[in-house]
Amino acid sequence: MTNIPPVDGVGRQRHPDIVTEPLPNSIDPDHFTPRLLALLSNALVWRESHELRRRFGLGTNDWRVISSLGLRPGMSATEIADFAAMNKAVVSKSVSVLTERRLVVLLDGPRGSRPMFLTRAGAEMHELMMPISLRGQEIMLSHLAPDDITRLNDLLLAMLQETRELMTLESEAVVDRSTDS
Repeated sequence: MTNIPPVDGVGRQRHPDIVTEPLPNSIDPDHFTPRLLALLSNALVWRESHELRRRFGLGTNDWRVISSLGLRPGMSATEIADFAAMNKAVVSKSVSVLTERRLVVLLDGPRGSRPMFLTRAGAEMHELMMPISLRGQEIMLSHLAPDDITRLNDLLLAMLQETRELMTLESEAVVDRSTDS
């Protein structure tokens, strides 16, 4: 005869180490700003990536590399990763795709620090892709007045700066703890 655990009112087995009820001290997901910003960002990125793939066979990461080089020609993969806040491996994969499609050219230099430039076809692709990215901004800002948009951008930039400073302090603290050991 096997030992069958008791069942609760909705047919779930009861186990003394399993929490089956919501915790009383939980974050309200509809009023947690980081979650809402992440959801909005994810939705906008998904829309952009879907449209870029449908129209051009390229995704958001590829657009970020093209856009970065449109702003700052000659950046290396490492510089693009820092500038666009992308993982270096993701940048490398996009650069491979973009060079294969002859949208980007790499000049000589050590791996990771080779200067890159858009080709004429890359510059044309930038012009074709940009309205799709800008549409995301239009969607996001459509309910705001110009002064509100300026204030929102100022607040977001300040929050990003503060977050970066906090990340730096936390990284330094981790290094300090590891050298103390």
